[in-house]
Amino acid sequence: MGIGGISIWQLLIIFAIVILLFGTKKLSGLGSDLGGAIRGFKKAMKDSQEELENTEGKNDN
Repeated sequence: MGIGGISIWQLLIIFAIVILLFGTKKLSGLGSDLGGAIRGFKKAMKDSQEELENTEGKNDN
């Protein structure tokens, strides 16, 4: 069994159909857009955490 009761062969068939429908160029563009969004989210979380730490440090004085 694979993920959620789906076998590996079923996953490969679904993947092949998706590639046929959208093409590899569109999927690679989607992947790079998703990667950029994740990087942006991580940066925003890091900046927010640093801002929170700086605010807490000022309140201790």
